[in-house]
Amino acid sequence: MPLSDYLKTWPLYVLPQHAISCLVYRLTRVESNWTPAAIRQFIKIFKVDMSEAEQADPKAYKSFNAFFTRRLKPALRPVDQDPNVLTSPVDGQISQVAAIREGQIFQAKGFDYSVLELLGGSAARAQPFLNGQFTTIYLSPRDYHRIHMPLAGKLIEQVYVPGRLFSVAGHTVRTIPRLFARNERVVAIFDTEWGKMALVLVGAINVAAIETVWAGLITPPHQKAIRVEHYPAVSLAKGEEMGRFNMGSTVIVLLEKNTWDWGDLAAHQPVKMGMKLAEWLSKTEAV
Repeated sequence: MPLSDYLKTWPLYVLPQHAISCLVYRLTRVESNWTPAAIRQFIKIFKVDMSEAEQADPKAYKSFNAFFTRRLKPALRPVDQDPNVLTSPVDGQISQVAAIREGQIFQAKGFDYSVLELLGGSAARAQPFLNGQFTTIYLSPRDYHRIHMPLAGKLIEQVYVPGRLFSVAGHTVRTIPRLFARNERVVAIFDTEWGKMALVLVGAINVAAIETVWAGLITPPHQKAIRVEHYPAVSLAKGEEMGRFNMGSTVIVLLEKNTWDWGDLAAHQPVKMGMKLAEWLSKTEAV
């Protein structure tokens, strides 16, 4: 493993992660005359493709937060409507895609973490996924930051899990054990026609907020205890928006055992919201 990964990672252990993220939260909501110029600089540095945005002119955004959560042009991301296809919930890059082995999820070479810990410590919540399948998708600062449903589903519960706010960039994924199970996160468990599905929205340093469409802003404020909430009337269609980040971060999708064929999908592959990730296998094929 490159020494540079460790050198870039170790300061994160001592930085006041939550204080920095709270400051970013406030700054990104400031409306100022300098905001358009700052947005233009961000676009230049991170090579953001504004031709895809519903509002391409930086002057259209009153704050950085409005820019970070920008909408795309209508119909720009067609959602694969085959009911037996799992679609990408976000624009980003595949970090990992694999089977879950006896409750362990592969993070990077030498590092696994548990479904139980990721989902907040409930054995009942983790049980459907213990030998299931998963994909981890990284959203960079340049990406579209809204999160959409990969399948139609009914929300069973939302779980806020407190934690650290390490970066989720490649060098930290390769060097920090159990990274995604240590960071603050929001877990949404859905009941679908194809079994249980979990969407895990992982926080990170400078990711100033996580929201869902049914609960609104969840973090900040950052909290110290796990919080479980139920929303019995929430059903979302495939491709419908379910949440958003304010910068880039990571989304993890968990599915039940041996039910999906991922085809040629592999780590480091770029994906767009709505594109096909996997296809449902019949019960006979899955055995």
